[in-house]
Amino acid sequence: MTASEPRHALWQQGWYAPACALPSPNFGPRPAQVEIDLLVIHSISLPPGEYGGAQVQHLFTNQLDWDSHPWLAQIRGLQVSAHFYIQRDGKLWQFVSCDDRAWHAGRSNHLGRDNCNDFSIGIELEGLEDGPFEAAQYATLNQLSAAIVQHYPIRHVAGHQHIAPGRKGDPGTQFHWQTLQHALGWPAERFPAQTQVDQG
Repeated sequence: MTASEPRHALWQQGWYAPACALPSPNFGPRPAQVEIDLLVIHSISLPPGEYGGAQVQHLFTNQLDWDSHPWLAQIRGLQVSAHFYIQRDGKLWQFVSCDDRAWHAGRSNHLGRDNCNDFSIGIELEGLEDGPFEAAQYATLNQLSAAIVQHYPIRHVAGHQHIAPGRKGDPGTQFHWQTLQHALGWPAERFPAQTQVDQG
């Protein structure tokens, strides 16, 4: 985007122009008058720890071959999606318009509000729960998050582990919350207390 282009050129009906669009059937409308004010960070790899394939894209578009790996029997028939997915090399995919409700959070609660899918945008990072992420992923995440908060009234960021404690543990202990905090220039109170994000 050049300096002369309007910021909204990055977005068309909730689709982010720099992302590779791969529409998922797993979405629905958000409740009327809902304010989209939460970013939820996840991690995923299929099978766990295997990177670089298209299994996640296939999962989010209901095209996964459940018999392609024994581990996948555990999630056979699962219908889920996220708004965004960032591969290890930083490549960005989008599956659902941010104006719509993706199926990423499941049973969840944030600051006393249930059903986080209603008011959140979900971003998946290719990786293992409690495993490290790549610099290219943080670079893409930082740029994407900055674009989202300029376009939507986002007030908080949380991990899946924070909105579904005891049920989910991603993105895990090795996700660098400080990197995202500094990229956004946000105070610590916009992040989960458990992340112990600093004030710097």
